[in-house]
Amino acid sequence: MRLPNILLIMTDQHKADHVGFAGNAEIRTPNLDALAAESVVFERAYVANPICMPNRASLFTGVMPSIHGTLYNGIPLNWSANTFARVLRTGGYRTGYFGKCHLQTLGASPTRIAQWQEQQSVNDGYLDPHSHADYEWENRERHRQGWVDVPLDYYGFDTCRFIVDHADFCSGHYYQWLLAQGVDPREIQGPEAARPYSGQNNQLWRTAVPPELYPSTYVASETLDFLNNSSESPWFAVCSFADPHHPFTPPGPYFDAFDPASLSLPATFEDPHSLSMPQFRRIISQRGLIPPGVRGFAPTADQYRDLLAKAYGTLSLVDDCVGRVLAAIDENTVVVFTSDHGDSFGDHGLMLKHGIHYDANIRVPMLVRAPGIQPGHCRSLVSTLDIAPTLLDLAQCPPYFGMQGVSLSTLLQHPHDSLRDCVLIEEQQLFAQPGTDTPIGMRTLVTDEGRITHYRGSDYGDLFDHREDQLELNNLWSQSGARDLRQRLSDRLIEATIEHNLSRIRAEYTA
Repeated sequence: MRLPNILLIMTDQHKADHVGFAGNAEIRTPNLDALAAESVVFERAYVANPICMPNRASLFTGVMPSIHGTLYNGIPLNWSANTFARVLRTGGYRTGYFGKCHLQTLGASPTRIAQWQEQQSVNDGYLDPHSHADYEWENRERHRQGWVDVPLDYYGFDTCRFIVDHADFCSGHYYQWLLAQGVDPREIQGPEAARPYSGQNNQLWRTAVPPELYPSTYVASETLDFLNNSSESPWFAVCSFADPHHPFTPPGPYFDAFDPASLSLPATFEDPHSLSMPQFRRIISQRGLIPPGVRGFAPTADQYRDLLAKAYGTLSLVDDCVGRVLAAIDENTVVVFTSDHGDSFGDHGLMLKHGIHYDANIRVPMLVRAPGIQPGHCRSLVSTLDIAPTLLDLAQCPPYFGMQGVSLSTLLQHPHDSLRDCVLIEEQQLFAQPGTDTPIGMRTLVTDEGRITHYRGSDYGDLFDHREDQLELNNLWSQSGARDLRQRLSDRLIEATIEHNLSRIRAEYTA
């Protein structure tokens, strides 16, 4: 039996309902919708961590961030970590990665971590035999200085063409590609080179980069080059877009493709947060203040609609690019589509991420199309961790010790079955929640009953009963009538944490 080819399509910071196949009638994603019509769509797919690097590392290793060690952005995945791509490569697959990888940091990682921790003179508690140079393959400045030949077996990938960063100012191999086109990136990238726009703010601008030179177009073209030169099967390719991650810079006609005035506000946009954690109330109290960078904020209705229109524009280009790639593959190809994490994007009146575990942040779009399966929708809880064992299973490759995900193969054949009774979600940061001095440390559990989130250094948390409150508007944490629910979910959270730690112990003992 011929092994299937495998195509993994990823977006970045993509809210689960920002696709047509999730029931969104305002966005236009016809190619993804057509793919979904031939796939099993997982409606309750959750991340292991709602931040880029930790969850990308979890996707490729199949283990939680607390196990693989990439706890937050700024810690590169250990060079020796096993990944499902490495198993596929060993099993005879040609492997290629095209687009945003982010298994290593975008800047000079050891320096960046030391600066954040302010512990330049303190030795690390873990001695990594690999040199700092082994963790600089995605350094944005290095890629601007010249072409970077990524070594073979880069976490399992032999062919790599990276975009590094987001929006229109990406570096990576893309930067050198722009130079090869006779284009000086400094003349077209970023807000300084942007075209005039009356609604311009620091989270969006009208880019001077034309669609044919935009990062998403480059990602699709590099993926197609790999596929068109893959006469020998099987192959595994990752087509990873940096959009719709902020800032929002859709190029050319995609910038005005959606009228902000025609777009709806989320049902929870006016959440007063009267029972929410203090940091959420603090953010809401500063509505309309849009800070630079990556911290969460609360937009006005007009600001939100403008941001949404531009995000939809970036996704329209992504969808067009996906259509180009899908046209080049055959029926013997497994296709997975997902994102590394979500984005508040107006839900509960918030934008972006970090320390926010509402459904919009922790749930992502996910679908699988595979030879021989019937399309359908699945309501079982699934995790980013499950992608690695699923693809190894479909490729008839053995899993490796320590993997914490579960193969979705059963659900591909029987989408109405249930695979998990809960999903565990972690988040840690070196910086504090707004208005506090305590670094972010959170553990979340989602079950059929609801969601519970415990916060480091706080005797208050999040507790929502999804049977009565799917929109998570009524925090039951301190309500006496919800004590039993809080106890059940807290107990299950402890059990899930222990189960994930024991899987590491079993793996180390067996090895």
